[in-house]
Amino acid sequence: MLQKSTIRTNKRDEFYEVTSEVEKAVKESGIKEGVAIVYCPHTTAGITINENADPDVKRDMIRRFDEIYPWHHSLDRHMEGNTAAHMKASTVGSSQQIIITNGKLLLGLWQGIYFCEFDGPRTRTFYVKILRSE
Repeated sequence: MLQKSTIRTNKRDEFYEVTSEVEKAVKESGIKEGVAIVYCPHTTAGITINENADPDVKRDMIRRFDEIYPWHHSLDRHMEGNTAAHMKASTVGSSQQIIITNGKLLLGLWQGIYFCEFDGPRTRTFYVKILRSE
């Protein structure tokens, strides 16, 4: 099963939680044991798993990414001016794999799945692929 989702991000840098959408895809698949792959097809966005209990974690991560990859750098040559977004997306990665057991995602108590926008606001897509284990 492959599910495509569309989201509208609101800021240049934003972590948008998509855990419930992935859980819905797992439930609709009817698969009890397997893997959910969450994939982002954009070069300036990514997918991560991190804490979803304290919103300061997201804010701190975005701030630290900005410290490591400043938006403006005198040596950047990319004509679109979004080299920092490409660097952040490469650091986060384009996908995550989550084990499905007993029909549920195997996430830690404080974990959530995030679509990470680094060049917004934009309309974005991500995919969830559910694979059954044998």
